[in-house]
Amino acid sequence: MGTTSGQDLDRWASTYRRDCPSRTVVEMLANKWTLYVLAALRRQDGPLRFNELRRLLGGITQKMLTQTLRELERAGLVRRTVYATVPPRVEYALSDLGVEAGRLTTAIAEWSVAHVPEIAAAREAFDVERRAEPRPVTP
Repeated sequence: MGTTSGQDLDRWASTYRRDCPSRTVVEMLANKWTLYVLAALRRQDGPLRFNELRRLLGGITQKMLTQTLRELERAGLVRRTVYATVPPRVEYALSDLGVEAGRLTTAIAEWSVAHVPEIAAAREAFDVERRAEPRPVTP
């Protein structure tokens, strides 16, 4: 295991400050719909239309998908292409930066799927313990 210099620690400590610009990036990536949109776009062979994405992402509202796509486009993670047809056709795809972020979100999704049984068991054990009669603490 490597050592961390004082300068590295100072740099990382600054990321915890309220005014650190990286916080806005982390907040965007931590949004559940951001994770799902990036993962859905990453798993497809090509761009997706709005309603295709909406069908893939069960439970997302039209408003939330619009807001999420707009934020991801603003951040440079998603490319929005409008085709001059009647009616206009709009497609969404990951940018190069979005592909990179998609690797992270896919890793989180894969970890989540792999560990569902363990997490469900831990939750159940916690809930059972909380429902039990309180016992006095003995020294």
